[in-house]
Amino acid sequence: MRKDPAGVAGDGFLVDVFPRVRRPDAGTVLIDEWDAGGREGQRAVLEGAARAWEGTPLPAGFLSRVLFAGTDGRSVLDYAQWTSEAAHREFVRSEDTGRSGRIAAAPDAVGGVGGEGPARYRLYRSMLPEGEPAAPGCVVRVAFRTTGHDAARELVDGLFGLVGERQQGAGAIASHFHLGEDGTRVVNYSEWTTPEAHQRVVDAQLGGGGDVMRFIHGLPGVEPLGFRRYTSPRGLVRA
Repeated sequence: MRKDPAGVAGDGFLVDVFPRVRRPDAGTVLIDEWDAGGREGQRAVLEGAARAWEGTPLPAGFLSRVLFAGTDGRSVLDYAQWTSEAAHREFVRSEDTGRSGRIAAAPDAVGGVGGEGPARYRLYRSMLPEGEPAAPGCVVRVAFRTTGHDAARELVDGLFGLVGERQQGAGAIASHFHLGEDGTRVVNYSEWTTPEAHQRVVDAQLGGGGDVMRFIHGLPGVEPLGFRRYTSPRGLVRA
């Protein structure tokens, strides 16, 4: 799949852009993370995925798969959207030209990267900005372990009740809360203008605690797992 100078690939795909998280045709989301061991391994994972996609025909149910480089110099975030769980499972089962295997195996080419595979999520709620959103330059992955679907929804709904429907903080664009299919994870895929903007908000609002952190730590069945910042998207997004 060759990219032209405008960054548009064949078959109506955009190349190396941030995904449209709230696109209405996305029925299931796959999220995974890897520790590539360092910058060399990180680059190898991103380049391996790009090579696997080149010339690969993708089914109609595929909407996006974008990998991001962690600002820590070693982590990789994988975010993929499909029209439905069934469409993704059919792709995985397909052995036609080995296309699914080539794409899935890209991280495994780097020693120590890979594991149980991506977890399945669905987008639950989003905090959005007032007016036209800025273009994202950074994704912050905020994760929580939860004891079930009720605890997961209580966490997200409680945060909305506490801070409101609108995204807050200078440089913040949107926060998209995804619930794990099995009820054991919540992932906030949060869009920011820059990593530095996110760090400034962390220093000002979260470093000393505050209402948000007190709410999270006092909620039964919820364990915060911290955050990581990611930039430099590599992948395909159906236009």
